[in-house]
Amino acid sequence: MTEPERERERERGPPRFTVGYALAPKKQNSFIRDSLVNLARSRGIDLVKIDPTRALADQGPFHCVLHKLYGPEWKEQLVEFRLRNPNAVIIDSPDAIERLHNRISMLQVVSELEIEPRSLTFGIPKQIVIYDKETLFDQQSWVALKFPVIAKPLVADGSAKSHKMALVYNHDGLKELKPPIVLQEFVNHGGVIFKVYVVGSHVQCVKRKSLPDVSASSSSSTSGDAAVLPFSQVSNIATDEKAEEKYYEMMDMDDTKMPPQEFIEGIANGLRGALKLNLFNFDVIRDARFAERYFIIDINYFPGYAKMPCYETVLTNFFWDLLNNCSKLNSFDKEVSNTCCGDGDRKREREDKENSIHV
Repeated sequence: MTEPERERERERGPPRFTVGYALAPKKQNSFIRDSLVNLARSRGIDLVKIDPTRALADQGPFHCVLHKLYGPEWKEQLVEFRLRNPNAVIIDSPDAIERLHNRISMLQVVSELEIEPRSLTFGIPKQIVIYDKETLFDQQSWVALKFPVIAKPLVADGSAKSHKMALVYNHDGLKELKPPIVLQEFVNHGGVIFKVYVVGSHVQCVKRKSLPDVSASSSSSTSGDAAVLPFSQVSNIATDEKAEEKYYEMMDMDDTKMPPQEFIEGIANGLRGALKLNLFNFDVIRDARFAERYFIIDINYFPGYAKMPCYETVLTNFFWDLLNNCSKLNSFDKEVSNTCCGDGDRKREREDKENSIHV
C-alpha cells in the first residue's frame, strides 16, 4: 500500500457496519430501543429496519441480517439474499431455529451434553407427547408420568397459542386438553426459575419467580373444574389477581442460591454448539428434593433480551465481535455460533469452518 493510500485509509476512519433487522412488530418494539440503537451507532454499527413488503435481496446493503420471521417465503428470501451477498452473516439459520419450534426436539440435545462439574446433575423432566384424544385417555401412555403434569402445546413458534399452558392435577383434567400436546412432569422447585440468556459466547443467568410448589395432598384431592388450571390461575392460596400478587410478594428470592456460573456456562456452551444458534435462552429449575439436581424445561429462540440487565451492551458487543471477526463468514455455511463472538478460540474457529448449515 502506497503512502497516499494509507492516508486515505486513515481519513476514512474505522469501518462502519449495517445490521438489517426483520422482526415482528411486537418483537421490534421490545428489542429495538433508542438505547440499543444509539450505543450500537457509537460503536460503528447501524441498525436498519428491513421492509417486509419488499424483497430482502433488493434492500441493504447489509453486513448482517438479524431476523425472527418464519415461513417458506421468508426462508426463500434468505436463500436469495445469501446468493447475492455471500459475505453477509445471517443470524441464525432457519433450520436451526425450527428445531426449537417443537417442544420434543428442542430438549433432545440436553441428554447428549457432558459438562463439569460432575457433582451437579442436569437433565429434563419426564415427558411424553400426545397426538390424539385416544392416546390421551389410554392409561398405558401414562406409565412414565405422575400427576401433576404441565400441559404444553407441541408447537412452540412464539404465537399466543403456543404459550397456553396449564397445570393438570389428575386424570379429570385431561378432558380439557387438546392434542397435540406435551405433558411434562411438574417438579417442585421452590417457586424460583433460572432464566439463562445466551448471546454468542455471553451467558447471563437471572432468577425469576415461578409457579409455587404443589403438595401431594392438594394434587390428589383436586377434582372437577379445578383439575386443570391455566398458568395464569395457578396459586396455592387463591386464583384472584390480588391474592396471587400477595403470594408472590411474600416470596423472598434473596436467599435463593444461584447455580454455579461455571455449571450454567457449560450447559449454555454445550447447547450453543449442539443447536448451532447464537441467540436463545433456556429455563432451569432446581429440584426441591435434591439441591444438586437441575432440570432444563424450555428453550426459546431470540427471547425478550430487553428483560436482561444491560442488554444493550451485551448485544452491541455481540454485533461488534461478529462483524469485526467474522464479516467474511456466512452463518449458513460456517458455524457462526462457535467461531464468532468467542473469547479468542481460534482452534475451534478453524475446526468449525469445515461445518455447514444449509437452508
